[in-house]
Parts: sequence; C-alpha cells; structure tokens
Amino acid sequence: MTASSLPAPVQPFAHYRPLRSHNGLLYISGQVAVADGTFPHRGRVGAELTLEEGMSCARQCALNVLAAAVAETGSLERITAVLKLTVFVSGSDGFTDHHLVANGASDAFLEFLGEQTGSHARSAVGVPRLPMDSPVEVEAVLAID
Repeated sequence: MTASSLPAPVQPFAHYRPLRSHNGLLYISGQVAVADGTFPHRGRVGAELTLEEGMSCARQCALNVLAAAVAETGSLERITAVLKLTVFVSGSDGFTDHHLVANGASDAFLEFLGEQTGSHARSAVGVPRLPMDSPVEVEAVLAID
C-alpha cells in the first residue's frame, strides 16, 4: 500500500496538536474512526457494533495515524518503526475482545509498512465511551529518520 491510498489527515476536534515530533519520534494524538469527515459507525462494540465493525473502525484509526505521519514527514518511507500503539475500545458491559478489535489497527500497520517496520508493542484498553461516540481511538509512537 502507498501513501496515496491514505485518507486526508483528520483535523483536531479540540485544543491539541495532532502530533508532536521530538528527537526522531512522532507522538501521534489519538485518532478516532473518522472516514471522509464522518463517522461510519458510532457506539460500543458488542452493543451497537459487531466485532468486525469494531475491527474496521480500528483500521480506520490506524489509517488516520499514518495520514498524520505522512502529513508531517512527507512519506511513509520516513517511518522507520512503529514503536507503540494504544488502542482504546468502547465496549459493551461484559465485552472482553478488545485485543481482537485492536488487531484491525495492527494489521493496517503491517499491511502498509511491512513486518520489520510495522510490528509494534501494543496496549488494548476497554473504556465506557470515547469522544464523539467513536467506537475506537488509536494513539501511536513512531520512529522516523
């Protein structure tokens, strides 16, 4: 996959920077599951959304992370490693497959960057609700050259 297949970077919804670069690292703020300026899905995985829809939302969040990185660096090739992902999943009471939802994001990084660059450490965290009722939010730390 190439940078041309990424969405436009999502503009912040509040008072924060979409990312911060320091000493060869990009700290990318949490990206919600927005596609083309809208939320294809809203709500909680396991209630309003299926597991598969949650994984699709996580993938969209990952694409938004990559779009922010490319907007800053100019190229996917400048990313030398995906160091850490934190995937927040809004799940219904009793939902325990947060790690499977997070695979939607992990798989996107592997698809776009390959195993060597895209493989990463990760946390998957269950939360009751996310901003604007996004089902998933993904933040990332990337190494760049």
